[in-house]
Amino acid sequence: MNVVVAKTETGRALSDAFAVARERLPGKGAIAEQRRQAFEAYERAGLPHRRIEDWKYTDLRALMREVLPLAPAPDAAALTRAATAAKSVAIAGARRVVLVDGVFAPSLSDLAGLDKGLNIRSLREVLEGADTALAAEALTSDAANPMIALNGAMATDGVVVDIVEGTVLSQPIQIVHIASAQAPAAMFTRSLVRLGRDTVATLVESYAAADGAKAYQAHDGLVVSIGDNARLDHVRVVEDALDAFNISSANVSLGAHAHFNTFGLTSGASVSRYQLTIAFAGQGSKVETNGVNLLNGKQHADTTLFMDHAVPHCDSREIFRAVVDDRAHSVFQGRIIVRPDAQKTDAKMMTRALLLSDEAEADNKPELEIFADDVTCGHGATTGALDESLLFYLRARGLPEKDAQALLIQAFVGEAIEQIASDELREFAILTAQRWLEARA
Repeated sequence: MNVVVAKTETGRALSDAFAVARERLPGKGAIAEQRRQAFEAYERAGLPHRRIEDWKYTDLRALMREVLPLAPAPDAAALTRAATAAKSVAIAGARRVVLVDGVFAPSLSDLAGLDKGLNIRSLREVLEGADTALAAEALTSDAANPMIALNGAMATDGVVVDIVEGTVLSQPIQIVHIASAQAPAAMFTRSLVRLGRDTVATLVESYAAADGAKAYQAHDGLVVSIGDNARLDHVRVVEDALDAFNISSANVSLGAHAHFNTFGLTSGASVSRYQLTIAFAGQGSKVETNGVNLLNGKQHADTTLFMDHAVPHCDSREIFRAVVDDRAHSVFQGRIIVRPDAQKTDAKMMTRALLLSDEAEADNKPELEIFADDVTCGHGATTGALDESLLFYLRARGLPEKDAQALLIQAFVGEAIEQIASDELREFAILTAQRWLEARA
C-alpha cells in the first residue's frame, strides 16, 4: 500500500522556500545532493513536538509553529548596525569572526596575522572548494533530529577553523552571530572546528541582535573534533532579542586524553533550544559541562545534553543552574550513557533551579543509562526558592530587597561560572549575568 503524507500550508511554504533558497546555498554536485537528502529527512518529521521524548518540554509546533524564509544577504546599512552590536559583545584580546544574518562578514572580522598553525575560512569558501570530504564533514546531518537535518540543508555560511598539531593559540576565537534583518526572517549557520593532537584553543560563541532586528529565527550548528591530548575551552553566550528564536546544536568528538571544558549562558531569546552531544572516542578523556539559564517574562529555554561514554577511563562532570522569574520556563535534560566497554567511567551530573515567582517553571530531567559494571556515576536535581532567612539577614543589614536577591542569585549561579578556566571569559560571563540582574531590577 502506498502512503502519501499530506503537507500542511506551513510545510508547503518551507518546501517552496528551500526551492528558492537553493540558488543562494553554496555547494554543487554531491553537496547539493547532501542538502536535498537532509531537507527530505526534515520534511519526513517536520517540526519536533511533545510526543518526541527529547522534545517533550519544547514543542516547536506550538512554540515556533513555522520556519521563516531565509534572511536576505546583509547590505551596507545592515553591516553598519551589526558593527555596533558586535562591539557590544566583543571580548578584549579575542580574535573576532562575525556572521551577519547568516553570512560571513569579513569587514567586521579580525583575520589578519593568524597564529602559525591556525586557519580560518568561511563555510561558503569550503563548500565551493575542491575538498568535498571536508565540505561533507561540515554539513554532517542527523536524520533522527529534524532540526539538525534542516540546518544542514539550509546553512548559508559559517566558519571553518583548523588548528594544526602542536599549536597553542595565543588568543581566543570569538564567533559572533548578529541578527540585523528588520523583518522576521531565518538565518542558518554551520561551523566546523578541528583541533589536531597536542593543541590548545579557546572558542567563544556570542549571539546578539542589532538595533531594529525583530522576531527572527537563528538556526545554528557546530561540529567539533578534538584530537589526542588536545584541550578546548568553550564559552557560549546567548543574548538574542527577546522576541527571537534560537535553535542550536553542537556535536563534539574527543580523542584520547583530550579535555573539553564548556560553559553556556542563556539570557536572551523568547524561545531557545541548545542540544549538545559529546562522544568519547578515545580513552582517558575529560569533559566539564556547565551552564546557566537566566530567564524572566515568558521566556522558554531548553538545554539538552547527551554524554556518550563509549570507551574506558573517561571522566565527565555536568553542573547546571537555572534562575527563573515571572512566567518563564527553564528545561534541562541531561543524559549520560555508559556503554559496555566503558569501564572505569566516572560521570556525575547536578542540576539546580531557583524559582523567583509562583508562576515560574523549571523541568529538570537527569538520566543515567549504565551498561558497564565498574563505574562511578551519579546525578541529582533540586528546585526551590530563595532562602527567606538569608534574605532577611541581608535586608536587616540595610540592603534593599532587589539587591539582596541579586547577591543570592549571583552566589547561586557562581558555582557554574567559576568553572570557566579563563579569567577574562569568567569576567565576561559575570558581566552578562549582572546585566540581566540590573534589567530585572
